[in-house]
Amino acid sequence: MTAIALTIAGSDSSGGAGIQADLKTFSALGVYGASAITALTAQNTLGVDSVHAVPADFILKQIEAVARDLKVGAIKIGMLATAAIIEAVAEGLKSFPGVPIVLDPVMVAASGDALLDEDAVETLRAILVPCADLVTPNLPEAAKLLGGGQAKNEREMSAQAGALRRLGAKAVLIKGGHADGENSIDILLDAEGELRLEAPRIRTRNTHGTGCTLSSAIAAGLAKGASLREAVVAAKAYVTAAIEAADELRIGKGRGPVHHFQALWPRPAKSKGR
Repeated sequence: MTAIALTIAGSDSSGGAGIQADLKTFSALGVYGASAITALTAQNTLGVDSVHAVPADFILKQIEAVARDLKVGAIKIGMLATAAIIEAVAEGLKSFPGVPIVLDPVMVAASGDALLDEDAVETLRAILVPCADLVTPNLPEAAKLLGGGQAKNEREMSAQAGALRRLGAKAVLIKGGHADGENSIDILLDAEGELRLEAPRIRTRNTHGTGCTLSSAIAAGLAKGASLREAVVAAKAYVTAAIEAADELRIGKGRGPVHHFQALWPRPAKSKGR
């Protein structure tokens, strides 16, 4: 069978994040991607100009149409925009019993623009977090979900991962990309315990879509039959490579995207001194 993953997320008109990043990631990793679009954004590498939420009933129709026809092996959930959309997605997930769900709690764009209504945070926390096999918040998102301050060190990241698991998520991956230091540290907490993932922090401003890419890479691994830990480790390596190659692209005037196809596109030759 062809491995299939479904992304339920918003559209990024500049192609670097959201549905576009998810489908690129699925394709790069050998997985067929289906989609249910939750919102349209008018955005580019400089920021988000406008958000148009898709009617909740139509989002449910998209999800149910996919469920009737495609054998989905994993689901990634991203931008949801409103409480009504969260409720519709939760209803749609009932059509996929036993399919692993990766929830990326998208709340704020890299530019600082809000992507989730303030009154929808509690709905996300109460309805979708307990449905998730894995929740993948960055440091600000974890703090917002828990209604507290942002973790300042690994000990606090671990504590927040535990708090999110107590909300019902089967596993939590807290991403340390917003922290300081030479290395980027992520903390995975699942039923087996804690796993620390470390990679060199890459100095580039071209990190648009990093969170979307990581969560969809994990979903791609799960769709191909990997265990959760195998999928997370492979996804971390994929995203690190995509960030390392990001400066090879010349996209936009602001925060450019990571290079989803760095392993597939022709790469520029490196000088002998490097």
